[in-house]
Amino acid sequence: MKILHQIQQTFSVPLHYPVLFTRKAFSEENECLAEVLAPIETERPEGERRRVMVFVDSGVDQAFPEWTRDITQWFASRADRLDLVCEPEVLPGGETMKNDYRCVMSLVDKMLEYHLCRHSIVLVVGGGAVLDAAGFAVSLVHRGLRLVRMPSTTLAQNDAGIGVKNGMNLHGGKNTVGVFAAPHAVVNDLALLDGLSDTDWRAGISEAFKVAMIKDAAFFQELCDMAPALGQRDEQAMERLVIRCAELHLRHIATSGDPFELGSARPLDFGHWSAHKLESLSNYRIGHGHAVAIGLAIDSQYAARMGWLPPETAETVIKALQTCGFDLHVPELDLQLGDGRPAVLQGLDEFREHLGGRLTLSLPHPIGQTGEIHEVDESLMAECLHLPQRNTAQSQK
Repeated sequence: MKILHQIQQTFSVPLHYPVLFTRKAFSEENECLAEVLAPIETERPEGERRRVMVFVDSGVDQAFPEWTRDITQWFASRADRLDLVCEPEVLPGGETMKNDYRCVMSLVDKMLEYHLCRHSIVLVVGGGAVLDAAGFAVSLVHRGLRLVRMPSTTLAQNDAGIGVKNGMNLHGGKNTVGVFAAPHAVVNDLALLDGLSDTDWRAGISEAFKVAMIKDAAFFQELCDMAPALGQRDEQAMERLVIRCAELHLRHIATSGDPFELGSARPLDFGHWSAHKLESLSNYRIGHGHAVAIGLAIDSQYAARMGWLPPETAETVIKALQTCGFDLHVPELDLQLGDGRPAVLQGLDEFREHLGGRLTLSLPHPIGQTGEIHEVDESLMAECLHLPQRNTAQSQK
């Protein structure tokens, strides 16, 4: 039967959300978060207060055990405009939240239990995995409550916590279920970085290298110059890295023409096809930032073999990442399937499926610019998996 009638519907919805940087957001005198949750100049019926629910990553709770108390006191001092509907709830950190659908649905149950409405706000303080899973839960309640993220790691402050993605892991895959939903706001409290382990403090560095290598050659050189300072946990170097990396990520989301990744080209997934596979192969023993660093080293070598990067540039990438503290050789790189194929190369198949059938990998071409390939020489890529181990001095840092 032919089409009897057709209506072409087109409309656009502008998305606006601030990404703010501050220190000690819950100190008595700091009004940054209060202005995000309930601006003073906003007209409200007399006595009406913004209802807020707070979730806190267990990693934050362990590093700053006084935080839940401080959060409660901070809300109490602003009770004329904010209503903390219940005590802050501590959530399991890391991939635990993202790997268990029951955890996500328990958050949905709690939001409904306290009758949050679409004008309520859910504040989530935590790393990227907790922000992803909690953000996914928030997006399901009333088709989306207002979400304010407070990323607590370098990786979340400069990448995972500032964009429009929310999701979880199912069927052994990374981010196999999720939604695109912009937050109401993001508040980056740089003081939270002081409580990170060396591993978590380092994790966000790889995402900065990623975006610099495909977007900003000058920033890439700056990162290479800062590598020794970053390896020694220099606070000023990290602050510069986090803010500039966030700027580049947000600019890409706003100007790429594909903020919800409807197409196959995803430049911000440079280095991620192998990173996601390494995470799952290790049962998430290898964290995302560490895995991305390895992925960048692999893909940089492949780009050099294609003639897109000078070989010495690929070596510079590897040395800079190692200087920052990343061990680029992990046993998962040596795992093989029954036919001898390196197990990590399955990540190409899974990445192709995730993209919708056509493989598209973004590589630096040259540093600061992006090129795309749709086919991979697996024998050549397998050679790129042989990454150098750190020397003894680096390993003992």
